[in-house]
Amino acid sequence: MNTVPEPRTAAALAARRSKTDTALLRVRESIARLQREKAQVSVAAVARRANVSRTFLYDNPEARAAIATAISEAGDRRARLLVEQDDEREATWRERALNAEDALKAAQAEILSQRTRIGELLGQIRDLQAEWTEEAIQRITTENTTLKQKVRQLTADKRTLDERLKAARSNLRFQDRRVADLEARLTGDEAPD
Repeated sequence: MNTVPEPRTAAALAARRSKTDTALLRVRESIARLQREKAQVSVAAVARRANVSRTFLYDNPEARAAIATAISEAGDRRARLLVEQDDEREATWRERALNAEDALKAAQAEILSQRTRIGELLGQIRDLQAEWTEEAIQRITTENTTLKQKVRQLTADKRTLDERLKAARSNLRFQDRRVADLEARLTGDEAPD
């Protein structure tokens, strides 16, 4: 039995190997180009770019492994990008919640200050009503009305800030759940096959 291939068979095998190697090179170059362009790596996209058939990509172990690696890397990059975006959003909502809490505390302090001032003025009016002229009483009454309007405005502002704070906390809880979900997905994706 002769184990040395005939010259024509050897030439055909060499030509086939050469054609396969050339196709594999085009596949690798196409994958690299898709990654540089930040385009989605898929069997169809690589087949189009490398001018090879999908069957070749599925049948050839090297081509199949190269595509699988590229798809996996793209998925990892996308997951990291999503986590970074969620972190940025969460930081923004936390900052808004903290700002709303600070504004709410300031409004509450101002309301308390205004109420104290109103109480003092009302006390002065009662204590000195007999000694005051009609003009002075009118001025104090006007100041009292102005202070009451400020208290109403500050109370409305406080209510608005309370609503904003509730919304910010709700959004923060939503973002926390989303981050947890993404982390769970990432952890699930990285599990051994």
